[in-house]
Amino acid sequence: MSNSSRYTGLIDKYRDHLPVHDDTRIISLGEGNTPLIRLSNVPRMIGKDVDIYVKYEGLNPTGSFKDRGMTMAVTKAVEEGSKAIICASTGNTSAAAAAYAARAGITAFVLIPEGKIAMGKLAQTMMYGAVILQIRGNFDEGMQLVKEVAAEAPVTIVNSINPYRLQGQKTAAFEIVEELGAAPDYHCLPVGNAGNITAHWMGYSESHKDGVSNNLPKMVGYQAAGAAPFMRGKMVDDPETIATAIRIGHPQSWDKAWNVQKESGGWFDELQDSEILEAQKLLAQSEGVFCEPASAASLGGAIRDVKSGKIPEGSKIVCTLTGNGLKDPDTAISQCSNASMSTIDATLDEVKKSILDNLS
Repeated sequence: MSNSSRYTGLIDKYRDHLPVHDDTRIISLGEGNTPLIRLSNVPRMIGKDVDIYVKYEGLNPTGSFKDRGMTMAVTKAVEEGSKAIICASTGNTSAAAAAYAARAGITAFVLIPEGKIAMGKLAQTMMYGAVILQIRGNFDEGMQLVKEVAAEAPVTIVNSINPYRLQGQKTAAFEIVEELGAAPDYHCLPVGNAGNITAHWMGYSESHKDGVSNNLPKMVGYQAAGAAPFMRGKMVDDPETIATAIRIGHPQSWDKAWNVQKESGGWFDELQDSEILEAQKLLAQSEGVFCEPASAASLGGAIRDVKSGKIPEGSKIVCTLTGNGLKDPDTAISQCSNASMSTIDATLDEVKKSILDNLS
């Protein structure tokens, strides 16, 4: 196999659609090119004739879609001479920022809410060598601090208010169009800071404008009920949900996301934590795909809207799974208290008996 066929990341692949130059030093970990998995069992279980695909962003290098935006944000920060980046994070952004900063040889400062970050994400951020500032406050307070400190210190913000983040994230839509030959009828996403739904619409719109796709999807965003400013029509000061990745009450892409909803003819909705966890478990146990809780909001919402007829039969649906299930092992394990696990003697008879008992 020649070197020219080796995949080297989304900036190299989509260079003509991204704000980089020929001599730009690309900071990449081979992100993008994630699987688009067609669900075979879930549609049958809900008894509806729909085509559901999941875009498994949990297989990016740091386990979430944030890598798509971070490769662009850090590449541009380095190009502009920055020696440090900073972000507020519920976990995935901090992991991505820390990894790409390590790759670039610069410093990452991350502000995280004390006690409100999943262990997998904290472990990543620590191992990548970021300077971690754990604040006694939530993500929204951290975001405000980041904006204030960046105005006074020599650091580049790499949250989604950084326009290069959305440029990188729009490439997920390019990949989906390439695989399906067109945009789906509906694209469902979890919504926290609302940068991702905005970025996907950018990508679909560019594909449509360039004639690569002859249609545009309806964009549907699902929030956790305890952190659902788009459903309340106003910011939420004390968001709370088990889906920590979308535990955000003051989305930074508020206006942009409302425009996406309006332009695409889509909608916002909310799910209870119990519905989110149910969808996470259903996806894992019926399709073999393990995503973190926030990710499952996209599938849980899509299933509900398919059942109600809001998404009609015959539709082609893509659900973004934003992060890997291993990001939040504690929540996964706590759901499996009745898992089939027993301790037996290390003998053939005991093993055989257990197998036969479970098959009977």
